[in-house]
Amino acid sequence: MEELHVHEDDEPDDSSPSTNGTGPRSSKLKSRSDGAVFLSLGLLSVFLLARLISFFVFYHNSEGGSAADLSTIKANLTERLRASEDKLSSVSEERDLLNASLTNLTGEKDRRQRLSTNLIEEKDRRQRWCDQKKTCPEGWRRFSCSCYLLSNETYSWEESRKDCRDKGADLVIIDSLEEQKFLSSIVTERSWIGLSDRDEEGTWKWVDGTPLTEAYWYVGEPSNRGGDEDCAENLFDRNAERNWNDVRCDYSRHWICENLA
Repeated sequence: MEELHVHEDDEPDDSSPSTNGTGPRSSKLKSRSDGAVFLSLGLLSVFLLARLISFFVFYHNSEGGSAADLSTIKANLTERLRASEDKLSSVSEERDLLNASLTNLTGEKDRRQRLSTNLIEEKDRRQRWCDQKKTCPEGWRRFSCSCYLLSNETYSWEESRKDCRDKGADLVIIDSLEEQKFLSSIVTERSWIGLSDRDEEGTWKWVDGTPLTEAYWYVGEPSNRGGDEDCAENLFDRNAERNWNDVRCDYSRHWICENLA
């Protein structure tokens, strides 16, 4: 039998390149290319994740900061609103007080106006009555439409007033400077006038209840020395416009009675 001999040249050479690209070199290149792609994708994923985390943290911080700012603004507005309400309440109270004061002042003005009107009417009435009366009783002195009697004795203020009333008169009420000057010209002794603050300390009233409006006190008077000087006298030897004095009502003095003529 004939032996079949195969030449070494006919054996395949592993070192020669493969014609179909499935050789070891091609596999290595493909493996490297795939690794680069996966690495790039991995880095991109990490970058995107980092960006996402950064965005989330920024959004969270922004939302938290905005909430804190809103809370602060709300607190400030609430405080300002409360302060405005307090100021409004204070202004309202002040307005109410001013309105009350205005009401009181208006009432006082009306009261004074009525008093002034009454005084004018009384003065006119007295003047008309005076025009009808021409003489005074014997021993009395006339000035304007009044008659005056100067006592010869001395009594307390209350006893002096009683004597005047028994005569149909009363202690003198001085309501003008002219009358004050006239009396000062005829009085020669310290004499009671119809003025006292016995009902309320410091509130001087005439015997007919009218308040004192025009006064002729001596310098430093009324002093209420000792706390019980509640009746007024005429100091005859002083300036006519400054000769009233307050003394105790139980002192003995001359007195001046007044009656309409």
